[in-house]
Amino acid sequence: MKTYPLKSLTIEEATALQFKLVDSITRFFPGNEILTRGDLGVVKGLNQPRVTEKAERVLADFFGAESAILVRGSGTNAIRLALYASVGVNGTLLVHDAAVYPTTQVSIDMLGIRIIRVNFNRLDLLKEAILHEELTGVLVQVTRQKIDDSYDLEEVIKTIRELSDSLPIVTDDNYSAMKTKGIGTQFGGSLACFSTFKLLGPEGIGCIVGDKNYINKLREDNYSGGSQVQGHEALDVLKGMVYAPVSLAISSDVSEKLCARINEGIIPGLEKAFVVNAQSKVVVVKLLEKNAKEIIEAARKLGALPHPVGAESKYEFSPLIYRVSGTFIKTDPEAEESMIRINPNRAGVETIIRILKEAINIVKK
Repeated sequence: MKTYPLKSLTIEEATALQFKLVDSITRFFPGNEILTRGDLGVVKGLNQPRVTEKAERVLADFFGAESAILVRGSGTNAIRLALYASVGVNGTLLVHDAAVYPTTQVSIDMLGIRIIRVNFNRLDLLKEAILHEELTGVLVQVTRQKIDDSYDLEEVIKTIRELSDSLPIVTDDNYSAMKTKGIGTQFGGSLACFSTFKLLGPEGIGCIVGDKNYINKLREDNYSGGSQVQGHEALDVLKGMVYAPVSLAISSDVSEKLCARINEGIIPGLEKAFVVNAQSKVVVVKLLEKNAKEIIEAARKLGALPHPVGAESKYEFSPLIYRVSGTFIKTDPEAEESMIRINPNRAGVETIIRILKEAINIVKK
């Protein structure tokens, strides 16, 4: 099985990203405001908390975008609102020829959007679709939807932009923002969406970055006090994002080292390990026997997380040993019994190896 994981930032590159974000923060916030919990409510003239408005300007500056907005409903609603603003209802959306992420499919159905599928791994087929289909927009999920996906975000957007400079391109940057060299709008996309919960931030807050015309429409439509992200939440978004790049780069490094160790054959019962993006960058392990559920349960008793919370949220420091993702299972139904996925989170290689060895011994007994 050949896999094509996204290229993660090195620890040095992640450190530079941390410094860049702190630099942006200092350009908009006086130091005394950082040491507060922000403000609340719909401030006259802004119709949102003043600290939230500043945090959004920080994010736009950091990503080199025209605008940014924090929204409730995490990454799911960020994508939903981005599709609503750019593609609208009853539009036609081009997507990769793979299982659409389930919550995104709900958004597509809610908006009455028709989808056309094309294999993004084949840029020639992508060009044909852009030239000959009547499209209202394109959605690109950055992380892998199938194990053998190999398409590159920058190349996909460049290919589209060579043929159309106005077609809306929405990118789902969940699980890739702050881990790779850029988000969709930094390569020419219209709107990039991600969950800040996956970046050590607060629960339920999503971010949309990009074209100010689309984002201004969303501001007008989400004007009520209850729709606003409060000042303390906006500050927590920035605090999480400061620490996320380095933490995630360390996790990626652990994944690579863990995969290599497993493939040395040091753990009986494991056939082969692969580094994949599913959706986080994780190690997927093919088992010699169809006993994935038993290993996962045994690992739980030994300290591994039995399920994700936000997939790398601030709560998830122990390693995750879990089933492969739902989109992968749709591609290969047997994977639920024959494979497991491991996200190191904040754990080291030796901890994960110990848990796996002990879990397999328990299952054998």
